[in-house]
Amino acid sequence: MYVFSQVFVELNELLMDKNQEMHWKETARWIKFEEDVEEETERWGKPHVASLSFRSLLELRKTISHGAVLLDLDQKTLPGIAHQVVEQMIISDQIRAQDRANVLRALLLKHRLVSPLRISKKLLFFGLHKTKSKHELKLLEKIPEDAEATVVLVGSVDFLDQPTMAFVRLQEAVLLESVLEVPIPVRFLFVLLGPPNANIDYHQIGRSISTLMSDKHFHEAAYLADERQDLLTAINSFLDCSIVLPPSEVGGDELLHSIARFQREMLHKRHEQEVKLQAKEPKSPEDTDDPLRRTGRLFGGVIRDARRRYPKYISDFKDALSPQCMATVIFIYFAALSPAITFGGLLGEKTDGLIGVSELIISTAVQGMVFCLLGAQPLLVVGFSGPLLVFEESFYSFCRSSEIEYLTGRLWIGIWLIIIVVLTVAFEGSFLVRFVTRFTQEIFSFLISLIFIYETFFKLGKVLRCFLLFMSPDASQTLNQPNTALLSLVLTAGTFFIAFYLRKFKNSAFFPGTLRRAIGDFGVPIAISTMVLLDYSIKDTYTQKLSVPDGFSVTSPDKRGWLIHPLGSDGQFPIWMMVASILPALLVYILIFMETQITTLIVSKKDRMLVKGSGFHLDLLIIVVGGGVSALFGLPWLTGATVRSVTHANSLTVMSKAVAPGDKPRIQEVKEQRVTGFLVALLVGLSIVIGDVLRQVPIAVLFGIFLYMGVMSLNGIQLTERMMLLFMPPKYHPDHTYVRKVRTLRMHLFTCLQLVCLAVLWAVMSTSASLAFPFVLVLTVPFRRFLLSRIFTHREIQCVRTHEQLKEPPKPLWIIQVTTQH
Repeated sequence: MYVFSQVFVELNELLMDKNQEMHWKETARWIKFEEDVEEETERWGKPHVASLSFRSLLELRKTISHGAVLLDLDQKTLPGIAHQVVEQMIISDQIRAQDRANVLRALLLKHRLVSPLRISKKLLFFGLHKTKSKHELKLLEKIPEDAEATVVLVGSVDFLDQPTMAFVRLQEAVLLESVLEVPIPVRFLFVLLGPPNANIDYHQIGRSISTLMSDKHFHEAAYLADERQDLLTAINSFLDCSIVLPPSEVGGDELLHSIARFQREMLHKRHEQEVKLQAKEPKSPEDTDDPLRRTGRLFGGVIRDARRRYPKYISDFKDALSPQCMATVIFIYFAALSPAITFGGLLGEKTDGLIGVSELIISTAVQGMVFCLLGAQPLLVVGFSGPLLVFEESFYSFCRSSEIEYLTGRLWIGIWLIIIVVLTVAFEGSFLVRFVTRFTQEIFSFLISLIFIYETFFKLGKVLRCFLLFMSPDASQTLNQPNTALLSLVLTAGTFFIAFYLRKFKNSAFFPGTLRRAIGDFGVPIAISTMVLLDYSIKDTYTQKLSVPDGFSVTSPDKRGWLIHPLGSDGQFPIWMMVASILPALLVYILIFMETQITTLIVSKKDRMLVKGSGFHLDLLIIVVGGGVSALFGLPWLTGATVRSVTHANSLTVMSKAVAPGDKPRIQEVKEQRVTGFLVALLVGLSIVIGDVLRQVPIAVLFGIFLYMGVMSLNGIQLTERMMLLFMPPKYHPDHTYVRKVRTLRMHLFTCLQLVCLAVLWAVMSTSASLAFPFVLVLTVPFRRFLLSRIFTHREIQCVRTHEQLKEPPKPLWIIQVTTQH
């Protein structure tokens, strides 16, 4: 398949300077949008969507139909190209033989650039005349590395009697000295010269061909063209997706909105036709390598995951050599430590100290390091979650009421977990993830994010209530600290807002790009450091600090040790419970299976453009077996933590620097590596060693990180957007597929059904029926598959599942402006 290069277009016009000498002057350029040179200030104007006159396009099509077309011209220099162009003009009877010298001289005139490279005498002395200027470097950042240029030359001359045109495609792209403002190889040239009194607008025709060449479809057609007719067909296709705006004084946002909407529909139809054509093309083995496709062999999925991922093992360490990865380590360290401490404290309360902060920190560290070294998708962050906390509380209550040793029961659950996961991956059971549609993914992701947000305000509210009454949170002593509640609120809000706005600052227009990206990457560490220093500077106000255990000891040494006996502390653990533990093991397995696999689906979604693949079978095996072994030491089992994993992937996402002026940044790559996750897990384990330092961090700062992760993870969930649409008039709805192709009431009904499922899950999780939570979560799959298919049509469900905007794939807005002459 032919690989098309990105395009850079430069328009040069033939003008006369103050010394009455002719020269080519750069007047406009296209990276994606048009930028014009402002005559008064001699600087570049703002990028904008090109608006073309209908007549200029007709004139362009006419000139191409009668002009010279040279395809795959084998020339390496501008004089060589110019000689071939002139000869072809003579052959096509566009110019006379006696005009050869004048036309050739015109084509080889000097080019005047807007921002020419200024070379000092010192640079010339040392032979450094090819050093790139600051302007060149800045512009090259906006242009993709594989870009090839189109040079457009238009203007009027006195020695011609009629217009002459040439369209040239070089056999190989070549660098032409002093023609372009940046050193980019030239692939296409367009020349239009003619007499001043010709009834054509050279400038507008130059803009028209430049705009056409900046259009993805036309310039691809220009690459593939075998003859003149292919170019004319491509112009007709361009016109088919353009809009003629009749002369009128009516304007305003409503007119622009209606025009944009009409054209988006036309572009979307063209895109759908292209998708249908691509679907008919034979797919390569890489395209058909579905990680959930069953092989039909025992452990076939695990073996395939290992074969796909492990050959890239060395690159998983090389790709971590980036400052962005260092910033990620610092951020995700606190993002992983805060849940470990918070959930550890809650576990200690729910289990009467049998499992607490120490156990959860050690489990997070050990299982995290093992997973990062062996897993197929090391972007996953292994951690404890709210649903697992609900299960632990329910199972502890059951064991206490049945007079069964809780830790021994967990050990047998761990044994059954290993058996269940081995059987599942042996028969490639992860293929069941195919049935977990976006309906369930969104509900579960929203629930996990909601738990983070709820825990933030619940714990913060507890601090506020206690200290507003001048009491410590554990009510063990009276504290005359009336400012504690206020300072805790300031620390939480300050951490959240600093981290939130510094992330947005990364894509703002302030400061140079390198500094702006550095500030954005280190936004969370900056927020944490700022708030910790603020707390440290306020000496006369008490704030609750992190509670980190001393050394590697269990939370309650008087109640348990590090090793759990399978027969209980007295050797009398009931045999029936050993067998019956398979039931709670199934519940735990469903929780780990659903959260881990859904997290993998979210992290590996297409728009993140991961290139190293994922491993549903292998990752599930490592996480569940690790949890089963951990139960032998009385450590919590963990899962692929949704919020932390999504945050981890987002912080490792690199946005493209090669962004056309006026365009939005797009994902360039994600740093897929094992180092950040491993270092985070290691630092979490070492947190016990640096306990004295961490005890200076206010817990309110971690509340802010909790809130930040919860809010940021909500941003990528379509359910969040559709919830906001419930309170928005339809005229303000965005141009998403699920908005424009599904009736508003039907869309709201779909959203409300998801909210009902979410409310049911929250209610089950918050009541004594919490052990049933995994089963209720699984029931959302058949609910979507069988019940929703009776309420909604297949087309409606597909539209809601699709998150793209109608304007995708992104295209410029071509409006042909028809004007009246007075």
